[in-house]
Amino acid sequence: MKISIISVGKLKEKYLKQGIDEYTKRLGAYANINLVEVPDEKAPENLSEADMEEVKRKEGERILSKISHDDHVITLEIKGKMITSEQLAKDIDNLATYGKSKVTFVIGGSLGLSDEVMKRSDYALSFSKMTLPHQLMRLVLLEQVYRAFRIIRGEPYLV
Repeated sequence: MKISIISVGKLKEKYLKQGIDEYTKRLGAYANINLVEVPDEKAPENLSEADMEEVKRKEGERILSKISHDDHVITLEIKGKMITSEQLAKDIDNLATYGKSKVTFVIGGSLGLSDEVMKRSDYALSFSKMTLPHQLMRLVLLEQVYRAFRIIRGEPYLV
């Protein structure tokens, strides 16, 4: 299975990079992992609603340019469905079983995702009703995908 994670913005925090590197390495035993960063759109502090939509639109174009027509796209959205780790494992296993070997997770920027990206999504997933930093979500997502593969294989979770 090929799993891509498309995220907006460059990761700067060393501790997050270390965690992401660790889970990417662990996941290598289960899937081909591809981490894709698209540039965030520079914007002033006080944005109008129209300015915010324009920022999301530009970031959305960058995201969509990295998605293939045959990718199964899962967007991370506050209004998405909240599921358990076991359900994520079942969903990933079902995708593989039914020939969806390319799964792409999308993490938007600080303003969220454009309508166009959400329309392209096959599934909207939420990790919490709370807003989490989009940079941190990369690490959380990788950990949960790793956990899902351990569950699928019936293997104990290794910290």
